Amino acid sequence: MAQLEGKIQGVVDAILQDYQLGRDIDRLDMSRQPDKDVIMDMLGKLRRIVFPGYSTEKSYRIYNVQHNLSMLIEDVMYNLTEQLAMVYEGAGEEKAGEKAQQTALAFFATIPQVRALVQTDVQAAYDGDPAAYSKDEIIFSYPGLYAITVYRLAHELYCLGVPMIPRIMTEHAHSITGIDIHPGATIGKNFFIDHGTGIVIGETTIIGENVKIYQGVTLGGLSTRGGQSLKGKRRHPTIEDNVTIYAGASILGGETTIGRECVIGANAFITASVHPFTTVSTKNQQLTFKSRNCPGCEKIDNCWEK
Repeated sequence: MAQLEGKIQGVVDAILQDYQLGRDIDRLDMSRQPDKDVIMDMLGKLRRIVFPGYSTEKSYRIYNVQHNLSMLIEDVMYNLTEQLAMVYEGAGEEKAGEKAQQTALAFFATIPQVRALVQTDVQAAYDGDPAAYSKDEIIFSYPGLYAITVYRLAHELYCLGVPMIPRIMTEHAHSITGIDIHPGATIGKNFFIDHGTGIVIGETTIIGENVKIYQGVTLGGLSTRGGQSLKGKRRHPTIEDNVTIYAGASILGGETTIGRECVIGANAFITASVHPFTTVSTKNQQLTFKSRNCPGCEKIDNCWEK
C-alpha cells in the first residue's frame, strides 16, 4: 500500500509541475469565470418562463402565476447578474456589477419578443409536420424547437454584447439535440427544423421568415483556413424567405444567397447564389447491384419467389 501511495504522489507531483508551464490550459484561478452548471440551471428556468404551463417547479410551492413568475425572474436575475459580473470582470471591465445588472434587465425586457417568435416557431412546426398531432407534443418533445428556443434566448444576450454565456447556452443545446446554432446567427420568424440531428448554422448566417430545414443541413463557411483573420467577416450564407432545404444539403460562403421560394434538394452542395423561385436537385446517384446466391434456395435475384 505504501508503495502504491508513493507512486500516486509521484503522479501528483508530475502533474503539478506540468501546471507551471504557463499555457492556457494551466490556469488555476477560475473563480471569476462563469459557472456552466449555474448557466444550465438558469436556462431551465428561462424555458419555464417562456413555456409557463409546460413544466413544474418542485422548489416553489406557490401556485399563483404572478408569484411563481416573480420568484423565477428574481432567481434568474440574481444568478445572471452574478455570471455577467464574472464575465465582465474577467474581461477587465470597470464597474462590472453595475453593467451586469443593466444587461440583465435589458435581457429580461426582450422576453415578450422572444416568446412571440417562439410561438411562430411552434406554429411552423405544427403546420409543416404531418406527424405532429398537437402543439403540446411539439413543445414537449421536438429537439428542433428546443434548440431554436435556446438560440432565441442566447441571441438576445449576444446582441447585448455578452461574451461566452450565449455560446455556453447554445452549445448545451447542441450537446442535447445535435443541432448547432451559433447565437450570432440572425433567424426570422416561423422557423422550422425537422428531425434536426447534424444541423449546423454558422455565426454570420442570415435566415429569413418561413424557412424549413431538415437534418444534416450545413449553413457554413466556405473555408476556415484563415482562422482568426476571418473573425467579424461574413462567412456564412443568406437564406431568404420561404425556402426549404432538405436533408444533407450544404450551403457555404458569405457571398452565397439562396433566393426566396427556393427548394434545395437533399445532399446538394452549393457555393454560389441561387435565384429566387429555383429548385436545386442532384442527379440520381448510380447504384450498383450485385446478386449473390441465397444459401436457403440457391436462387439468384428472385429469391422472394421461393
